[in-house]
Amino acid sequence: MSRPIIVFDLDGTLIDTAPDLLDSLNHSLAASDIPSVDEAGFRRFVGHGGRVMIERAHAARQRSLAVDEHDRLLKLFLDHYTMNIPGKSRPYPGVVEAIARFENAGYLLAICTNKYEANSLALIEALGLTRHFAAIAGQDTFAFRKPDPRHLIETIAIAGGDPRNALMVGDSQTDIDTAKAAGIPVVAVDFGYTDRHVREFDPSAVISHFDALTLDLAQKLIIAAAGR
Repeated sequence: MSRPIIVFDLDGTLIDTAPDLLDSLNHSLAASDIPSVDEAGFRRFVGHGGRVMIERAHAARQRSLAVDEHDRLLKLFLDHYTMNIPGKSRPYPGVVEAIARFENAGYLLAICTNKYEANSLALIEALGLTRHFAAIAGQDTFAFRKPDPRHLIETIAIAGGDPRNALMVGDSQTDIDTAKAAGIPVVAVDFGYTDRHVREFDPSAVISHFDALTLDLAQKLIIAAAGR
């Protein structure tokens, strides 16, 4: 049996990127004369990438959005975000300790995110975490993306892992649906970017802090999923 592997989502799971995503969203909205979004309302828009955030912000103001304008605003969003990496983004409490805990126990670690690969790599590098991950796969790494289970399965493959000995950790319905479709147990964090509580999507387990992502929990979930 190959080494066990934990695959993490990125935004809202490992790293709190909300302050920078919000800044970049508001930067793009200003070019469309749309009022800025405040932190309290941000969760209604976040979780599916810049294009969807821009679309939702316009819809909330009953504003139509032509395709070419949408593309222009997305470029503004991405350029602003890319130029400011890592900005205010930081790992969630307990993340660094959890990484060390599982590395010391012999686990492979990987990231499977719908963030663009280049931005994902740049963010993880800027935060000094790259060396911990055997693979970092973004929305454009393959010809498919979450919730397509192949995104998760192929991330595990390039990391040198086995889906039969794997665990997913995420913060959204997309992550949970992806893991379920791949036949992989999934732990959901309840502090991420979703406007509904993750428990509604029936993950294998829910945690409120990375201290709760223990070796015992991971092993139990992987064993139960494999029917061993």
